Amino acid sequence: MSEVGYKILFVCMGNICRSPTAEAVFFTRLAERNLLYKVKIDSAGTHNFHPNSPPDKRSQLHALKRGYDLSNLRARPVVESDFEEFDLLLTMDWDNRALLEERCPALHLHKIRGLAEFLQTTQASVIPDPFYGGDQGFENVLDLIEEASEGLVKFIIQNAQA
Repeated sequence: MSEVGYKILFVCMGNICRSPTAEAVFFTRLAERNLLYKVKIDSAGTHNFHPNSPPDKRSQLHALKRGYDLSNLRARPVVESDFEEFDLLLTMDWDNRALLEERCPALHLHKIRGLAEFLQTTQASVIPDPFYGGDQGFENVLDLIEEASEGLVKFIIQNAQA
């Protein structure tokens, strides 16, 4: 199959901590299962605070310790065409979700979901923002994103067009 079957956009506020981390972790999970050809992924922010900036240095450091390289990713805002282009827009928290839902055409509202919905065992409703916290916040975000990525891979395998 040469055509991508599923398109996923990870969304947080500034696109410098959680959503690029989710993009890199999920990319790795797809690569491990030879599914990169089936899924297109990207990340964006609800706010354009850091246009074309690399991810937060703390996010990069903690991710790299686990084997995820975020250095080539660059921040961008969610744009109107994202609502049509992507099959899933996965938000990190309730504020991100509310902001997307306000902007989203009614036809595409069903595409907006929370990444935490894909957690397998952890009971969390959001992926919390680590920006103003310490090292443990970034580690917690990685733990949650790694677990949610496993659930998301299962969802893709079950639902992506063959």
